[in-house]
Amino acid sequence: MSFLSKSMFTRMGFLILACGMMLAQAAQAASKAEIDAGVRDALARFTKEVKGGQEFLNGAKGVLVFPKIYKGGLVVGIEGGEGALLAAGNTLDYYASGSASWGLQIGAQSKTVVVAFMTAEALEKFRASSGWKVGVDGSVAMVDVGAGKALDSKTIKDPVVGFVFGQKGLMANLTLEGSKYEKIFPK
Repeated sequence: MSFLSKSMFTRMGFLILACGMMLAQAAQAASKAEIDAGVRDALARFTKEVKGGQEFLNGAKGVLVFPKIYKGGLVVGIEGGEGALLAAGNTLDYYASGSASWGLQIGAQSKTVVVAFMTAEALEKFRASSGWKVGVDGSVAMVDVGAGKALDSKTIKDPVVGFVFGQKGLMANLTLEGSKYEKIFPK
């Protein structure tokens, strides 16, 4: 084996190991307290980093927050995480998120997802579902807030609005299409 092929083999092995470790961590069910702590941290980060974020969330009828959604893939990609649905600052229910994809992909990442239900009808439809799939049971308008821009709940008219965070703030050009949210009952 040449140096290049050994190096490539080592990198592939490392990525496969990293994907496996991330997915194993995501598969471990979190407790209510762990989910709640992650949700509080995610919302604090959202309101700190997004100008007008707190006012925007105050206008929402409900907010679904996934502090960490882990994704890993080597041709087949799997992602999942746990979060909570809040209304008026109170936890209503807990949810798991999951999706799968296939194609040219390799690597691992994590992201934070905030989904705001801006109307009572959208929130009730979500809560009444036995498993809500983005793009099938409802659409989520993704909002990209660039540097210096502020959120304004008066100009955003969509009933369900989503935000995706990476390690360094809001991530652009991401979708939640195909993600499925199901109610869970952590201890």
